[in-house]
Amino acid sequence: MNEKEKWTGAKSLDLLRQGPFRRYIIGSLISDSGTWMQMMAQSWVMSGLTDKAILLGLVNFAAGLPALALAPVAGSLADRLDKRKILVATQVAQIIFAIALGLLVMSGRVQIWQIVLFALLLGIAFSYEMPAISALVPELVKRDEIAAAIALDRSVFHGSRLIGPSLAGFFVGWWGAASAFFTNAFSFLALIVALISLPKRPIGTAEEEEQRRSGILEGFRYVRSNRIILSLIALIALNTIFVFPAISVMLPLYVRNILHLGAHSMGWLMAVSGSGAFLGSIGLLSVARENRLKFMSANVLAIAVGVFLMSRSESFLLTACAMGAIAIALSMNFGLANTIVQEQAPAHLRGRVSAVVGMSFFGLMPIAGLITPGFSDLIGMRTTLSIASVIYGIAAAAVLSLAGRHVCDVPISPAPAPEVEPVC
Repeated sequence: MNEKEKWTGAKSLDLLRQGPFRRYIIGSLISDSGTWMQMMAQSWVMSGLTDKAILLGLVNFAAGLPALALAPVAGSLADRLDKRKILVATQVAQIIFAIALGLLVMSGRVQIWQIVLFALLLGIAFSYEMPAISALVPELVKRDEIAAAIALDRSVFHGSRLIGPSLAGFFVGWWGAASAFFTNAFSFLALIVALISLPKRPIGTAEEEEQRRSGILEGFRYVRSNRIILSLIALIALNTIFVFPAISVMLPLYVRNILHLGAHSMGWLMAVSGSGAFLGSIGLLSVARENRLKFMSANVLAIAVGVFLMSRSESFLLTACAMGAIAIALSMNFGLANTIVQEQAPAHLRGRVSAVVGMSFFGLMPIAGLITPGFSDLIGMRTTLSIASVIYGIAAAAVLSLAGRHVCDVPISPAPAPEVEPVC
């Protein structure tokens, strides 16, 4: 381990000793674990109600649709208002939705349209949560600690992917799917307590506060003028269209119809994926700026190969290995993309820039969640995954080739001492 890696790791440990950031991380871990429990249980309930992949995609469509309309507005609000209050309101809403859907599942009379409706309501809440929480994390640390803070935040998020789905697999098997929904509702309380305890954002200069009150168009203008962020948006969009439907939307039917396994096996596959994502986010701490392009290119190759292996797999073991590799690579690339965006974006625009970038994932998810499963119903899941892996690999490599060394650029900052631009 070189000196830069040691320095980054030490800074990460220092962040965990800081009260506000530590409280946020603990609350986030508990809440995110509950959310992953509900997601796994909901997918399993849906796969028991239908064998059509496109109907599973319809739930995903409903959940992601609000981001297309609301994310720009939510980004502006995140820059103008107290992010803590926005986030507390979204957590309370999600508690209500989780309890209501859990009661329907427990009654045994839950129907597909009801799951779609609640997915839509959750999508509305998440549209406001996403830009607020993305912009909140950099406010809890110093500017030169942003990369370490985002890496730790992503580590916790993906660590919850290990905890949540594995717990949900057991909960669904032992006490029924409704128990996962009720546990999720309870888990939001931890994050609410943490958010209430956080200090208010320091007031900036009069000019900066005025800039915070400008509209969402400022966010779009900034993104349009920044070649680095535009390239990252394209890369995230490719992951959303060609990869995520395979490892999330269609996974319940993949487990049932391709591997011929049950809920416990799906839980373990999601746990493997969560473990890989956790390892990938931890790996972010040792990626030097000058090596970002190399890591992102290697990750693209790993993702393409992993999806192709899933399309050929006949066994749980091969699928688990493929999903683990995909998760590590996706986690690192999303983490690097998020780090670069937050480093590049000015403080007064972080909410709006996060909203614009988030639309390349959450805004496209509803469309991708219908198109890819729709092709799966028409030409078969294996063929669809094979084609997706090839298209993704070629297109993502082309995007990174166009971005080139710019993903390694040192962001313009108010730091007094200029840095030398690294070469990838």
